Parts: sequence; structure tokens; C-alpha cells
Amino acid sequence: MTIKQITDKIIERSKASRAEYLAMVDEMRNAPPAPDRLSCSNWAHVVAAESEADKKSMPAGQGANIGIVTAYNDMLSAHQPFANYPNVIKLTARDMGATAQVAGGVPAMCDGVTQGQPGMELSLFSRDVIALATAVSLSHDVYDGIMCLGVCDKIVPGLVIGALQFGHLPAMFVPAGPMPSGIPNKEKALARQKFATGEIDKAKLLESESASYHSAGTCTFYGTANTNQTLMEALGLQLAGTSFVNPGTALRTELTKESVRRLLDQTGKGSNYRPLAEVVTEKSIVNAMVMMMATGGSTNLTLHLIAMAAAAGIQINWHDMDEISRITPLLARVYPNGQADVNHFERAGGLAFLVNQLRSNGLLNEDVVNVMGEGLDAYARKPALNDQGSIEWGNTVTENGDATILSTVEEPFAAEGGMRTVTGNIGTGVVKISAVDEQYQVIEAPCKIFETQEALKNAFDAGELASDHIAVVRFQGPSANGMPELHKLTPYLGILQDRGFKVALVTDGRMSGASGKVLTAMHVSPEAKNGGLLAYLREGDVIRVNCHTGELQALVEESVLSAREPAAEPVTPNTLGRGLFEKMRAVVGDSTHGASFIGK
Repeated sequence: MTIKQITDKIIERSKASRAEYLAMVDEMRNAPPAPDRLSCSNWAHVVAAESEADKKSMPAGQGANIGIVTAYNDMLSAHQPFANYPNVIKLTARDMGATAQVAGGVPAMCDGVTQGQPGMELSLFSRDVIALATAVSLSHDVYDGIMCLGVCDKIVPGLVIGALQFGHLPAMFVPAGPMPSGIPNKEKALARQKFATGEIDKAKLLESESASYHSAGTCTFYGTANTNQTLMEALGLQLAGTSFVNPGTALRTELTKESVRRLLDQTGKGSNYRPLAEVVTEKSIVNAMVMMMATGGSTNLTLHLIAMAAAAGIQINWHDMDEISRITPLLARVYPNGQADVNHFERAGGLAFLVNQLRSNGLLNEDVVNVMGEGLDAYARKPALNDQGSIEWGNTVTENGDATILSTVEEPFAAEGGMRTVTGNIGTGVVKISAVDEQYQVIEAPCKIFETQEALKNAFDAGELASDHIAVVRFQGPSANGMPELHKLTPYLGILQDRGFKVALVTDGRMSGASGKVLTAMHVSPEAKNGGLLAYLREGDVIRVNCHTGELQALVEESVLSAREPAAEPVTPNTLGRGLFEKMRAVVGDSTHGASFIGK
């Protein structure tokens, strides 16, 4: 199977749904312009707070108007820099004879704060809430282009899904960049394990965590937030080389200004009209999957990419991802797939080096359009400031600055990419193999059953997990409790593995983008609540997880399984806002379809 063959298969599969989406886009594209559609009363509300000059020019359609959708809040470190972006965007637009308005704000929760806490049960659903809020923000229909300010886990996918409902407009995503490097990730992980075993107290653990997460900017490990950034470049929705430029730098500010200039040029009033629907295509979606596999990206994107593609009428699935992973070499080692962070990765050559490597070996679709223009040339080059303080993209990045972080297609870190799909009588799940040593990628062992993360922790504290086993944590799917991440379990299982036990995790929940060395078959579908075999497993049943053969199997006779009653689902509390999502849990789609409640 080749990238072209996989792309062609997706194009054929998506023919009807893509045509339906493009018909919707054409309907909006062919509508009369806002000055002709809106009444004087409508316009009076639009411009009431604007300058006297804008009150005249905007209703007359003089100059493009950018709608800014921002995920700013100052608790989330990755989004705190966005506080000043709207003013920069507005002033740059004004210099270009255009205007910009904050169309709306969307929620932006931090999974680092809610990890292991009840609020994590709202995390995945927040993606679709953000998509809805983006659509509401843009529904005033007075904008010629969309500028999205977001970085982190569910936020970027939600912004993409919402913006795609306005696919007749061009869209530009603008990141904030990663915080400077803190303590090494290995040191941080070790401190967590020491806390789990009681070797250090909470004060020492907080000291370690604060030395890692220490300033404004995105967390520096290669989790979901930074995988989002990689995919935004792969999709062509972000200027080339903007992902991993630190906040507060001159280059960062100038890239934001350049984003405004290019977006204005791509509106219907510019010289290079380039609507979002022409950027997000089957070919660019495949490019995003390739980049995810080549970098060992977050498994959360196996859900988000499906949902984003569906919003553009494109049908992809885990089987496509598995096929792409099997023909895409792993070219990056960034924590949790290595010890480097994204700042080290960027200095070593970053995404530009990877794009050049993948292009040179026919692993990317070249005939795409993006916010840089046509093709992928720009994405193999890095931006820099020239002597006049303007942005220039340099030569193609062909040199690897650190062979422990980046590698070539000829000498990859692994012959295959970062993900594997596993399937069998238990269901279908996803494994992040790029972070799991070869010796741990196959396990056959009796299972221990848990319905909550706390139950597994208690069993660990009681010394009940000191054996070879597969931990099954069930009733964690989207219909049960919103599919929280179970990253809290990583230190306990990691300790057991370090002590020589063969351990793994099987769950219908998610794992953090920072999930690492312990074999985890996650996102298992059907989930326990919806009739999945997970609900019929009993303590001691032998399970086999084989990443090489793609097997997820309970070694129990079918007659025995069919004679069992399903386990009782634990009660999901409705505190901390969870009650508001009860109806969403009732209609949400399964994880193989992106775990979305939109359109249900």
C-alpha cells in the first residue's frame, strides 16, 4: 500500500459526503456579500463600538474584515500569550486597509490541571463545545476571513471543526509557541514514580512539576498540544515553521503579523482567494496522518483527526492510520518517545527537516494548497527575521542538528510509525508503539479488573499488582463518563514494569499525549457501557495484546463469555458541571468515529 493508494481509497469512500460538504460551501460562497445582505440595523450593531472611519467603511465593504476566534485564558499557560494578539492583529489589519474584530471566545481547559480529577470527564466533550462556540462566534456572517487563536488538546480540533462550517472563507491558525525548556522530562517522570512509591513527599513533587511547567507557553513535551501544532502545519492551516517559536520573541510577533497579511490576501477581497474548504482536503488530511506517524504523535489525534475530517465531509478511520503507520518510518524522538523536548527538536531541524525527508521519499501528497501557497516547498524551510525585521523563509532544511532527536528515512528510529490498531473479540483499540520498547509490545497475561482509576491506585498501594497482569480499566468510554484520560495510572504501571513485571493496560478510556513506556490498548470500542466485551471480562481471564499482529483478544471460550452477565456500570456523579453533559453522553458516537456528539 502506498500513500497515493491510501489517499485514493479515502477520496472514493468520501465521494458522497465530500460532495455534500462542498455543496454547502458553494451555497455560502454564492450568497450576496454582507453589505447587500445586512440591514442598516444589522450593520449599526456590527460597528457600534468601532471608530468613526470604520463605521463608514465596513458597511460599504471597503477592506476585508477578519473574525478572530480566541481561546485565550490566563490560567492555561499555552494560551496566556494570546492576551495581546487581538491588538496586534487589529493594528496590522488597519495598516493593510482592513479591519479585525474578536468574533468570540471559546473555552480552553487544561488537561494538566484536570488530570486524574473529575473535571477530566468534560475534557473530550469540550472539543465539540468549542466547535459549537466557534460556529456561534462566526454566525454573525460579517467576516471575510477567520483567524483562530488556540494551541492545546481539544481546542485546536474544536476550532477546526467549527471553522469548517464556514469553508467558503479562508482561515489562519496562529500559535503561541512553547515555553523554554525546564527540567529534563526523564527527571520529571522519575519524580512522579518516587512520589507514587512514597520516596518523596508532595512538596518535593510540586517542586519538580513547577520546574517543568514554569512559564507562559505550551508544555514542552510532545503531547497532544504540540501534535496539534504539527498537524496544523501538515494541513496547511498555519504558516510554515511557526509551531515551535517561543513566546515573547521578535520572531513570534512578526509571524503573527505575517499571518494577518497573508490571511487578508487570501480573502475574497485579496489577490489569492484560498478558502478553507480548498485547504482541508483528502490529500492534506493524509499528510497530517503521515506527520503524526513520523513524529510519534499523541493518540488523542486518532479521535480528533477523524472528527475534523468528518467536518469537511472526509471519511477516515483507524485502519487508514494503521496502514499509513506501517509505511511511514519513525523519524523523531521527542518525549515521551525520547528524552528531548520540542525546543531541542526545533533546534535540531524540526518539522522543516522532517517534511523534506518525507517529501524526498514520496510519503506526502504534494498537490495541495495551503496558507503559504501551493505545494509543500515552504514547509521544508524555516522562517527568520532579515535585517529589515521582516520574515523570510530560508533554504530547505537538509541538515540534521542532532541524530538522537531526528533521523532520516534511510536510517529511521523505527521502520514503522508511531501507532498500531489492535483488534479481536475484545474490540478495536489504539496503541502508541513509538513510546513502547520492542520487548514490551506483546503480552499475554491474566487480567485485573477496575472500574475507576482510584481502584487501581488502591490495589497498587495494597501490593496487589505485584505480578504479571493486564489491567483492565473499563466504563471509561465516551458514553459512560466522557472518556477521560487515565494518565494518573502511568507512574504505577511504570513502576511495576521497572520491577520486572510484564504489565499492560486495556481500556475504553484515553491516555494522555504524554503516555509512554507501558503498553496501552486504549479507546477500545465497543465500550463497556455499550455492550463491549470489556463488560463481560472477569478477574483472571487471560488477555493477549500483540502489536505486531494487531491482536486484542480475550483467551476465553465464546460459550463461557456468552453465559456471563455484563458488569454493572458505576454511577457517574453529576457534580462539577458533569450533569450538563448527561444528554451528550447519551448520544455521543463511539471512539472509532471520533467520539463526537455533533450531528447525532
